[in-house]
Amino acid sequence: MSQEKLEACFGDWKERETVAESMIPLIGRLYRNNNVITSIYGRPIINRSVIGILKAHRFVRQVADHELSVNNTYPILKMLDEMELGHAHIDIGKMAIKYEKQGGSQSLEEFLRAELADIVGKRGEENGGASETKDVVLYGFGRIGRLLARILIEKAGGGANLRLRAIVVRKGKAENDLEKRASLLRRDSVHGSFQGTITVDEENAAIIANGNYVQVIYSDAPENVDYTQHGIDNAIVIDNTGVWRDEAGLSRHLQCKGVSRVILTAPGKGEIKNIVFGINNQLITDEDKILSAASCTTNAITPVLKAVNDEFGIIDGHVETVHSYTNDQNLIDNYHKGSRRGRSAPLNMVITETGAAKAVAKALPELAGKLTGNAIRVPTPNVSMAILNLNLNKATSVEGINSYLRDISLNSDLHKQIDFTNSPEVVSTDFVGSRHAGIVDAQATIVNGNRVVLYVWYDNEAGYSAQVIRVVNQMAGVKHNLYPNSMN
Repeated sequence: MSQEKLEACFGDWKERETVAESMIPLIGRLYRNNNVITSIYGRPIINRSVIGILKAHRFVRQVADHELSVNNTYPILKMLDEMELGHAHIDIGKMAIKYEKQGGSQSLEEFLRAELADIVGKRGEENGGASETKDVVLYGFGRIGRLLARILIEKAGGGANLRLRAIVVRKGKAENDLEKRASLLRRDSVHGSFQGTITVDEENAAIIANGNYVQVIYSDAPENVDYTQHGIDNAIVIDNTGVWRDEAGLSRHLQCKGVSRVILTAPGKGEIKNIVFGINNQLITDEDKILSAASCTTNAITPVLKAVNDEFGIIDGHVETVHSYTNDQNLIDNYHKGSRRGRSAPLNMVITETGAAKAVAKALPELAGKLTGNAIRVPTPNVSMAILNLNLNKATSVEGINSYLRDISLNSDLHKQIDFTNSPEVVSTDFVGSRHAGIVDAQATIVNGNRVVLYVWYDNEAGYSAQVIRVVNQMAGVKHNLYPNSMN
């Protein structure tokens, strides 16, 4: 390669870095001043590094058959910053591609003003969402609880959103209980370090994370807490302990002063609505006081199953879950009430049951009785896979079903639930931190007439936690209008 070519490649890289650096303050200002959340084909770019922004642009090539440059998106951000926008979620990647497709029939400003007409000049006004923050309490602070805390703290910057006010835990045996809990939030062996600063207020039993003052309340029972003593009122309690899963148990939270609603991060029993966001969240009403966010596996597979059923029809099928081990298994062989789960989790693949296949019917009744399911726990700490073995009403091909699911992941109401990858080299750790409910692996798809096998990855911690937050947002009346409305 010539020296001229080498210099040109490096020069192009430096130029793109410079543009990406210029985007960061615009992204931050839109978020903090206007509560405008920006993304690139569903990838959030708030609080991202220069490299993170460049990688988000590069990702578009995988899924949209388009190159996307920072030179396409920077002018959009710059113009958005000048429009005094009301709060919204704007995908600047899709906006750039849509503008390119219209072939220069409008100036960029004319195009953006037409696309965003509902929110231009409406900064600070209530627009499709809550006008003030909504108090949230985490009851329990385990794996899911701490990830929920990270997401809530990350998303607090724009205002008019959910605000984490307290966590409720049992008092530990260590004298430095508060510092230990803060440390678990600060450092995570799977998800990495907390993005920000955390300090501990020992005197007042609180954790301060990125300016969010989070009260730590010690209690042995839900009904024993008076949240109003801590300035918390009309709060949504997210119970992530899994101890109480029926209405009688979860209603104990509603006996507390300062609590208005409860959501369970596990499948609910009895008549409790099991909500998979994107599928049946329209069932949430103002009268609902207790809801369930179902399970991580149910959230991962139901959106894909709905998409497939809508287009091809599902006669029947089997779901096999290859699931990372969880905290209820043993590190070494020891007694466990469950079959096989007493054997060492890091050393064994463990066949166990899953209710996810049957639970799909609670969110998607048209599939009732059509699916069976089983699970294998495997020696990885996070990221799982669901293998969907389906018999369809209509025959298709690998290209046909992959193309369809790719389009669903980009241009449908399920774009936050279904992601799509077409790389032949991806493995489970590549999906750590994914906030999609599930990711279709196109390279693994098998089709034989009307018989289809789909492989769906999912971060059973982060992806599920993101789905929980989406349900809580709806319960709280927090909604961001999404732009562009379509790619047509």
